[in-house]
This record gives sequence, C-alpha cells and structure tokens, in this order.
Amino acid sequence: MHEEMESETSTAASGSIAEVMPRMGYTILAVIIGVFSVCGVILNVTVITVTLKYKQLRQPLNFALVNLAVADLGCAVFGGLPTVVTNAMGYFSLGRVGCVLEGFAVAFFGIAALCSVAVIALERCMVVCRPVGSISFQTRHAVFGVAVSWLWSFIWNTPPLFGWGRFELEGVRTSCAPDWYSRDLANVSFIVCYFLLCFALPFSVIVYSYTRLLWTLRQVSRLQVCEGGSAARAEAQVSCMVVVMILAFLLTWLPYASFALCVILIPELYIDPVIATVPMYLTKSSTVFNPIIYIFMNRQFRDRALPFLLCGRNPWAAEAEEEEEETTVSSVSRSTSVSPA
Repeated sequence: MHEEMESETSTAASGSIAEVMPRMGYTILAVIIGVFSVCGVILNVTVITVTLKYKQLRQPLNFALVNLAVADLGCAVFGGLPTVVTNAMGYFSLGRVGCVLEGFAVAFFGIAALCSVAVIALERCMVVCRPVGSISFQTRHAVFGVAVSWLWSFIWNTPPLFGWGRFELEGVRTSCAPDWYSRDLANVSFIVCYFLLCFALPFSVIVYSYTRLLWTLRQVSRLQVCEGGSAARAEAQVSCMVVVMILAFLLTWLPYASFALCVILIPELYIDPVIATVPMYLTKSSTVFNPIIYIFMNRQFRDRALPFLLCGRNPWAAEAEEEEEETTVSSVSRSTSVSPA
C-alpha cells in the first residue's frame, strides 16, 4: 500500500493523476486557503511586530501568545501558501521530497501552536489559581513553556522522517500530512501515540486549566472579595473568553482529530476525499482564529495592534477610555468610603 501511495505522489508531481474533483473545485479551495493564509500572515506578523516595538508587551505572560503567533505564521507560510499553489495547479507539484518537507513543516508548526494554546491555558491557571505566598510567574517559567511546546512538537514529528510513520498526500491530494490510512503496524502505533500525546493531552490541559480558573473566579465572586460587583463582571468576561477559546479549539482541531481516529479504528471506513479535506482546512484556519481570540481579545495587544493595522485608528479607543473612567470612579468611591471622617 505504501508503494502505491508513493507511486501516486510521484504521478501527481508529473501532473498526470486524475483529478479528485472538478477543476473549479480546486480553484475555490485555492481562493479559500489563500484568504486564510494571507490573513494569517498579516495578523501574526502584526502581533510579532507590535511586541518587538512596544516594551510593555514584552512581559513573561505574553511570551506564549507571541510564540503562538510565530507557530501560526510558520503554518501559514510553509503550509497555507504552498497549498494555494498546488490547488491552483490542480495537483501536488512538489514531488515526494516536497511532500515530506511540507507535511513535516505543517505538522511541526501546527503541533507547536497547539501546545502553545495549552501552555497559555496552563499559565493563566497558574497565575489566577496559585496558592497565596507561592512564587510569582517569571521569565524563566515563560521561556520553559515556550521551549516545551517546540521540543514536544519536534519529538513527535521527526519519527516519520526516520521510518516510524510517514507523510503522504491527504484529502483532494494537494497537500501532505501524517499517513492516517496505512494499516502497517508501525504506522498505526505512531498515529495512536500521535493522537494521544499531540491532541488528547493538550486538550486535557486546556479543559482542566480553564475549568479550574473559572471555578476559582466563581469562588472569589461568592466571597465578594471585590466590591461593587466587579468580581461578577470579571467572571462573566473571563467565562465568555474561555467559552470562545474552547469552541475555537474544538472547531479547528476536533474534526481533524476525529477524522484521523475514525480512519485508524475503522479500516473499512470510506470517507470521500472532498469531505476529508474539510477538517484539514479547518486546522489551517486556526492561523487566523488564534491571533483574533488570544491576541485581539487581549486589551494590551489590541490597543497597539489595531492602530498598526488601521493606520493609527482604534475603533475601541472610546470604549477603553470609558472603562478606565469607570475603574477610576469605582476606586475613588471605595477609597472615600473607607477614609476616616
């Protein structure tokens, strides 16, 4: 079976392979992935640029956010843009070596991004839920989290380069990924480990971290540590962000992980190549969703990134000023209420 796939890959490189779908379908896919890739490059370059430009953003808690932008940028450049070209041509034109390199690059940056999302969740949980008197979150903790995300991705994406698992054409056969279809025992064992350690484990960290974070905020709200209902407002805002984050994670990664698991567990299952392409493109769309959710819902980044993107204009500036005024009035009223007569 592996020999047949290699033959198909080399045949695709010569452009003689039969098209999986009408030529217009490839053109539509090229446009879709092109829009996501270009937007992903712009948004993630913006995040990296404003971080380098403004010292206030170069804080330990933001390291993982910037690391996520770097990983997403790698996915867009080395995965999205080449896929635009191959879809526009209607076949995979990069040959066997190109397939392996493209598959490795997409998987490497993709899993690094996924691990970065888990690191972000864990760091936020540590900061909010740490016991009183514990050590504060410092640069070395942030650097450690960033290093782990890249190291973990490297460890689990290099085995196919040395024979444990492999990269093959996927979906409509214009991009490459780990081989989900081969029933070879070594390949199946790799895919199972890959699924458990590169999807199930990060997902478990994300769910646990955000669940504990929300529980902690709920306890603070019930104890009325913050006055004037500010704890309830903070809980509502964080709850909204957490729901959006988890839904975005599930939207972009769960279909792909479910597809891979079904193919592995049910060998006789047939999935139309066009349908199989949908979850693959959803994972690539995370390069756009991630900076919007994790960065532009962060006021620090938003207040600097929007003027950078919109030539100095910030539509949320008035709202930010109102929030600052409300905070100031609340602080003054509290200080007045506790001051001696």
